[in-house]
Amino acid sequence: MLSAGLQAVPAFRNAPAPDWDWAQVAYLLHLSRALDRMEEERLVPEKKVLYQFSARGHDMAQILLGQRLDRGADAACGYYRSRPLLLSLGVDVEDALGSSMGRAGGYSDGRDIGVVFNYPNPKGASALPMCGGVGAQYTPTAGWAQAIGYYRDVLGEGGYEDAVGVVLGGEASVATNGFWAALTIATTQALPMLFYVEDNGYGISVPSSFQTPGGDIAANLASFKGLEIFTGDGVEPAEASRLVDGALAHVRGRRGPALLRLRVPRLQGHSFQDTQTYKPQATVEAEWARDPLPRLRDYLVGAVMDEAEWAELERRAQADAEAARERAETRPVADPKTVTRDVFAEPGRLQAMGGQWSHGYTPPASNATPSPSGQRLNMVTAIRRTLEQEMAANPRVVVFGEDVGPKGGVHAVTLGLQERFGEARVFDTSLSEEGIVGRAVGMALAGLVPVPEIQFRKYAEPATEQINDCGSMRWRTHNRFAAPMVLRVPGGFFKCGDPWHSQTNEVAFVHTPGWKVAVPSNAEDAVGLLRASLRGNDPVIFFEHRAMLDDAWARRPWPGDDYVLEFGQAKRTREGSDITLVTWGAMTPRCEAAAEGRSADVIDLRTLMPWDKEAVLESVRRTRRCLIVHEDLKTAGFGAEIAAAVVDEAFMDLDSPVSRLTMPDIPSPHNPVLLDWVVPSVERIRAKIDELLAF
Repeated sequence: MLSAGLQAVPAFRNAPAPDWDWAQVAYLLHLSRALDRMEEERLVPEKKVLYQFSARGHDMAQILLGQRLDRGADAACGYYRSRPLLLSLGVDVEDALGSSMGRAGGYSDGRDIGVVFNYPNPKGASALPMCGGVGAQYTPTAGWAQAIGYYRDVLGEGGYEDAVGVVLGGEASVATNGFWAALTIATTQALPMLFYVEDNGYGISVPSSFQTPGGDIAANLASFKGLEIFTGDGVEPAEASRLVDGALAHVRGRRGPALLRLRVPRLQGHSFQDTQTYKPQATVEAEWARDPLPRLRDYLVGAVMDEAEWAELERRAQADAEAARERAETRPVADPKTVTRDVFAEPGRLQAMGGQWSHGYTPPASNATPSPSGQRLNMVTAIRRTLEQEMAANPRVVVFGEDVGPKGGVHAVTLGLQERFGEARVFDTSLSEEGIVGRAVGMALAGLVPVPEIQFRKYAEPATEQINDCGSMRWRTHNRFAAPMVLRVPGGFFKCGDPWHSQTNEVAFVHTPGWKVAVPSNAEDAVGLLRASLRGNDPVIFFEHRAMLDDAWARRPWPGDDYVLEFGQAKRTREGSDITLVTWGAMTPRCEAAAEGRSADVIDLRTLMPWDKEAVLESVRRTRRCLIVHEDLKTAGFGAEIAAAVVDEAFMDLDSPVSRLTMPDIPSPHNPVLLDWVVPSVERIRAKIDELLAF
């Protein structure tokens, strides 16, 4: 029989704080230990669990933290040793074990390893989708924290007054780009964000002194402006609970972010396979001497409960773990035929969390046919006007990146937007692409429509991890989470070139599952595709070719305030019968010019993911010849995918080999003479057309 409640706690100096549910803390600690032991002693040896990371030693402090995350707008993003936190948030134990076993349902339907958690919680704080990469959890949490302030201060919605974003990481993660990017964002913007660092002294086998000088990130950040530091022992219940309360009170009090560093022992290896031979035996013994479980027992028995009640909590936890295992083992493996679903949003299958659609958004009526009016606009003006119109209609849309504010962007696309919509909706960021895209992920998870800008294509490289994780989110969480955004990326040559500002490499985005990729060649298509992206339910790479932003050929009349161009619809810009030219972006006008005097179909793909394969095949089957022209490198460029599809599905219709004309496999050269030599020119395209026609 459990004690009636904490009101009965004796009033002596070292009594447990009465506003904690200590019985639940003890139960969850026993439950976490039971699950760890069950996996290590049974499920891993039986090969029913393939990845296992024990939380033993980290567990009590996580449970204390989770018990204090009780607001509906609270969210936490953990890492592979965060199951105790998930249990404290209310994750079903069967789901936790079933996910570890890769069974149907649970966190991912068997698509992701079981220690990669997510939890859309309709009853309280949610666990944002964690990633397999160390440090990748930090910047999305910063985005969630920024969204809290946006809902509260800009949209005026209730329920966000003292909400927080909490990110968990080990002491090794403080060496990552993600940690420092998020720290910069949180402190410069005074975000309601708690950095919770569990310091067990080792990153796998590497001591913490390799991650930060002296091995103490709290000491090293003591003078970091705008950050409150809390540090102490995570195995002493009184100290850990006091520090958790203090750190959360600081953040909930809207006094800015805080860092809570708790020293905890890692009582098992990094993973089940890790034998810890790199640790001296004395170190292992000292760690076990700091096990929080017996310390919690000593803290509670005699003050909150008696020995029998403590034993009953342990017995109940063991029984619950065993019952959950029995149920989890009856779960089947997901039908392999379903594993290709949920890469993109599907009709009738709305994600549980993330994006404006999960908040009840319904897109306005649209028109698939342009209604041109007014003077011809360049692409810069068309994109800016579309952003302005959609921002005026939808307060969830926010635009940000380096120099997008008063300067209006290095390409002037966002000029005047901050003046109209304010700094909360159009804002500059620190110089960190990891921070820009990761922040956008968190904001999208919170239901906003982030429109981050990467200044040049090459600068997206530091954000690669966040781009990959965002794209795979819907699939790896089995449609529980999605982070729709519109990532604007200018690139390509412009007057001159260079290896840093002129790269295209669109194929890398196409090869990142879950991203739609738009490559408009003109103002009309840019309007339709951008509006579709801003109203859609998937993340989009919106590629803006620098040479076309103010190009005379790319200018078009305004296509209408409701014009939406769906992805995957190519356009035949020129019609002919002797050869098919497949292209996109800045190569489209060059292909059109090269086709003068020839009977050629010119197909502007307009989007690369999805791409309009049927339009290409229909044309090739008529013309019986195919030339693919693009600016990217030849080897493994997207033209290779098109060529393969044509050969696979229209080989018997061909009268000549499928051919590609591209840049050579080199970076973009700077001198205009060198650039003109490597980028497909009208003359070279025309010569290739004539060569294929004569075959």
